[in-house]
Amino acid sequence: MAPRRRLLGSLSARFVLVTFAVALIAVLVTALVAVQVVQTVEQDQARQQLRAQAAALVASGRAAEGRVGVVGDRFAVVSPDGTVTGAARGSVSPEVVRKLQAGKTVSANTTLNGKDAVLVGIPGANGGGIVGVRKVADIAAGDAQLLRGIALALAVGLAAATAAGVLLARLLGRPLRRLAESARTLAGGWRRVPIETQPVAEIEDIAQALRTLDTALATSEDRQREFLLSVSHEIRTPLTAIRGYAEALADGVIPPGDVAEAGRTLSAEAERLRRFLDDLLELARLEADEFTIVPQHFDARDTVTGVVRAWSGAAGGADVGLRSELPDQPIPVLTDEMRLRQVLDGLVENALRVAPAGSEIVITGGRPRPGVVDLAVRDRGPGLTPEDASVAFDRGALHARYRGARPVGTGLGLSIAQTLVGRLGGGIQANPVEGGGAEFRVTLPSSDNS
Repeated sequence: MAPRRRLLGSLSARFVLVTFAVALIAVLVTALVAVQVVQTVEQDQARQQLRAQAAALVASGRAAEGRVGVVGDRFAVVSPDGTVTGAARGSVSPEVVRKLQAGKTVSANTTLNGKDAVLVGIPGANGGGIVGVRKVADIAAGDAQLLRGIALALAVGLAAATAAGVLLARLLGRPLRRLAESARTLAGGWRRVPIETQPVAEIEDIAQALRTLDTALATSEDRQREFLLSVSHEIRTPLTAIRGYAEALADGVIPPGDVAEAGRTLSAEAERLRRFLDDLLELARLEADEFTIVPQHFDARDTVTGVVRAWSGAAGGADVGLRSELPDQPIPVLTDEMRLRQVLDGLVENALRVAPAGSEIVITGGRPRPGVVDLAVRDRGPGLTPEDASVAFDRGALHARYRGARPVGTGLGLSIAQTLVGRLGGGIQANPVEGGGAEFRVTLPSSDNS
C-alpha cells in the first residue's frame, strides 16, 4: 500500500493527473461548445432552406391562388383573410399570421406535432404567405455523423494531451530525481558532489542551492577539522608537560630542591589546560543556548572602569599601559552587564597577550549616533591584516595562522566574544589600526535613543 501511495504522491504522477484533468475539462467544454455551434449552424441552414422553398412557393403564385395541401406537411398557407391551411397549420400562431399580413418575413421557434421546430414565413404579394416548419429533431438527425467526428477528434486530442503530460513529467522528473540523489549523497557525507546545470530555471535554482550547500558544508567541515587538530595540539602540549614532570617525580629524578619548581610548573600547565577546557565548555554552552541573558539598565562607563581596575595589575606586570577614554556624559545601555564584562575581559586579555612592553592598551566608549553604543579595545601589538580581520572570529583561524610566530591563546576567545555579543543584540568588528595594532569594536543598542 505504501509504494502505491508514494507513486500517487510523486510529482510525475501528479503532473500527469493534472494534465489529464485539464485536458479532460478542455475537451468537455469544447464538446459542449461544438455541439451548440453545430446545432445553431444546422438550424440556420434549415431556416435558409425553408426560406428559399417558401419564397419559391410564393413566387409560383400558389399562396395567392389559395392552393393548399400541395406543399407537404412542413408548410402551411396563410390566406389574405388570415385563414391558415396545410398540415403545419397547428404551428402557425396568430402573431405569425399578423406579421405575414403586414408584409413582414417571420423567423421564430415553434412546435410541430408536439416537437420543437423552427419556423420561417414569407409574405405573399396580396397579403398572407407561405410558412415553412421543420422539426429540430429532424435537423439534429443529420448531425450524428458530424458529432461522431467531433467526438473522435476530441478523444484523440485528450489522448495526445495525456501523452504530452507523461512526456513532460518524465522530462521534469528526471532532473529532480538526479537532484534528490545528489542531496542523498550529500547527506551520506560526500562532498564536492558534481551537479549538472539544469535547463529549467526553477530546477536550476534548486541545483544551485544544493551546490551552495555542498560548498558551505565542505568549508564548515574543513574548518572543524582544522579546529579539532588545533584543539588536539593545544591539549597535548600541557598534557605532555604534566606527564613528563609526573614521571620524573615518580622516578625520583628531580632533586628535592627542585620539587617545588616542578610543582609550580605542573600547576601552571594544569591551569592552562583548565582554561582551555573552560573555553570549550563556554563555547558549547553558547551554541547550545544553555545560558540566560539578564537585561539591565546601566552606564557602560562603570563597566569599562571596572575592567581597567581589574586588569591594571596584570598590565603593569607586563609593562603595558592600560587606560580608558570615556565621555563625560553617561553611556546608557540595556543588556546583561556580566556578559558585557566577560566580552571586555576577553578582549583585554587578548590585547595583553600581544602588546609589546612599553606600549599601551586603550578602552574607548561613546555614542556615535542615537540608539547606538560603541565600546572598543585598541592595542599596539603586531596588528591584523585585512585578511586577518575577515576571519578573526572564526574558531582557531588566527591561532592556526600565527601559532609559533606570535603569542596566541586557545583560538576560541574571539569566537566566544562574537557569539556573546550576538546574543546581547549587538555586533563586533576587528579592524587594523593605522601605525600598527588592532582594534576590536563592540556595538550595542543604547537604552536611550535621544
